[in-house]
Amino acid sequence: MRRPLIFVTNDDSYRSKGIELLVEMMRKLGDVVVVAPTTQQSGKSHSITVNEPLRCHKIAQEEGYQAYICSGTPVDCVKIGFNMIMKDRIPDLLVSGINHGSNASINTIYSGTMAAVFEGCAVNIPSIGFSLDCHKSDADFNHCIPAIEKITKDVLERGLDEGVCLNINFPEKEIKGIKVCHQAKAYWNEDFVERKDPMGHSYFWLTGVYNCMDEDNGADYNMLSKGYASITPMHVDFTSYKVLDKYKTRFE
Repeated sequence: MRRPLIFVTNDDSYRSKGIELLVEMMRKLGDVVVVAPTTQQSGKSHSITVNEPLRCHKIAQEEGYQAYICSGTPVDCVKIGFNMIMKDRIPDLLVSGINHGSNASINTIYSGTMAAVFEGCAVNIPSIGFSLDCHKSDADFNHCIPAIEKITKDVLERGLDEGVCLNINFPEKEIKGIKVCHQAKAYWNEDFVERKDPMGHSYFWLTGVYNCMDEDNGADYNMLSKGYASITPMHVDFTSYKVLDKYKTRFE
C-alpha cells in the first residue's frame, strides 16, 4: 500500500526545534514534504506575499522525504507547496508546528501556525496545528510525542469532518490528559514600550497582558493552565449563524 503523504510547515522557521521533531515523527508515519519559512514568521496570521516575489529552495531530498524553505509566510508555504511542489498529488494530512508558544484562545487569530492549518482546511485537507505553551527556543517537546502520535494516527485513519481542523495545545511540562475544548474568551491588554534609536528617533516594541474572561472548564486556556492538552475543533467559516436570520430581518 502507498504510504500517506504528509505536508509539514510552521511559523517559527525551518530551523526551529519544534518542526525538527514534528518532521522526525511524521516520517515514521508516511512520506513527508516540508515547506517552512526561511525566517521567523510568528504573528503573521493569514498574511500572504503579493508585492514581491517568493523564493523557494529545496534543502533536502531522500526516499519519501523532501524539504524546502520559502521566503514568505506560513500561508505562502502552504500555497506554494500545494500548487507547485505537490501539484501532482494531494496530501493526506497537513500538520503545522510544533509551535514555540501557545496558540490557545485569542492567540489563534494572530497565529501563523494556525493560519497554515486553516489554509489546508479551506481546500479540504485534514489539518492539525500543534503548539507548546513555552516560547523557549530549546523547549522540551518530548512529553508531547505520545499525544501527537495518537492524534495523528487517528486523523490519518479516520479523517476529520468536512471543514473542520484541529488546534492542539500542550502544557509546558507533564500532560495530565487530553480535553476537547472550546476557544476561551479572552483579550490582550496591549501596550508599547517606546525606545530611542542612536539618531534619537522613537521606535516601539509591542507588549501586553493576557486577560481570560472565560471561567468554563471547557475552555482551552483553562484546561491548558491545569496541565491538560487541549484540542479545539475549528473551521474556516466565520459566519455567525445564530444571528443570521435576525440580521436578515434587520437589513434586507
